[in-house]
Amino acid sequence: MRIRPACISDIDALMTIRGAVSENRLSNPARVPRSDYLDFHRNSTLWICETGGQVVGFSACDPRNGSIWALFVAPGREGGGCGRTLLARACADLRRAGWSKAWLTTGAGTRAERFYRRAGWQVFREMSDGDLLLWRSLR
Repeated sequence: MRIRPACISDIDALMTIRGAVSENRLSNPARVPRSDYLDFHRNSTLWICETGGQVVGFSACDPRNGSIWALFVAPGREGGGCGRTLLARACADLRRAGWSKAWLTTGAGTRAERFYRRAGWQVFREMSDGDLLLWRSLR
């Protein structure tokens, strides 16, 4: 497993992973266009997890608002430590940007919710769409 910053040439792989996940699927993939990935590439750090030279996961945080924008691992590649490592990198980026806590949203009752809770994230509130707003101290 290798973690590295994403290159613009990786964006197709990121979009493919995002579209292939079974949880937190986009009902309309056009809601997260290429321009969003380019924005995060310019204004934050998109981290990539590679195995055998293949991109198998990615994360991104938003240092402008203290959020984790994305954390996705390709189906069949979960459980190998890629997600934990990517999440740690994104949280470290937010800490360096001056944030004392981070936030994200995820679906209630999902494997992702269990993953974040095991990593110390707490429910702040339930959103009107049923998703959960989670937060975690970065200290």
